[in-house]
Amino acid sequence: MKRIAVYCGSAPGRRAIYMQTARDVGRRLALLKVGLVYGGARVGTMGALADACLEAGGEVIGVIPRTLEKRELAHHGVTQLFIVEDMHERKAKMASFADAFLALPGGAGTMEELFEMWTWSQIGLHDKPCAILNLEGFYDPLLMQVERMVEEGLMQPNVRDMLHVGRTLDEAFDALSLPSLGK
Repeated sequence: MKRIAVYCGSAPGRRAIYMQTARDVGRRLALLKVGLVYGGARVGTMGALADACLEAGGEVIGVIPRTLEKRELAHHGVTQLFIVEDMHERKAKMASFADAFLALPGGAGTMEELFEMWTWSQIGLHDKPCAILNLEGFYDPLLMQVERMVEEGLMQPNVRDMLHVGRTLDEAFDALSLPSLGK
């Protein structure tokens, strides 16, 4: 079974679209028979993502560090829950299960996990696709900064191109070689 690691937050965000999109991603993964690998929380967009995938009959693998188990309220209802020692182990375990990586709108943890997987791709530790869902332009400022890094000669264009951008869920799934429901 193909599996996608999805990075998102333990907070719901201020707008309902963040929770709704997380639920849409979870449902769509289940309908496509693609397993979900995520941060293991039952709150915020992480919880909405996992619950929607489970409700639609999908496989959900959660990975949460022991230090966040209580604060992020570990989701003990997922298919498999791994409680690990630290963030380094979390990222490595999630990467080992995943065939691709997708970042939804999120906070610092989402960015950190996405950037590490993107960097691992750059240095050849994996060749798995990395994508962001640029929901309603959420990541536009980041993408402008990435372009500036290329313009300033601090990032090669081929590295920029390793980070795929989808403005819609279909575009993001296409970037990860996942079929849309209409195909």
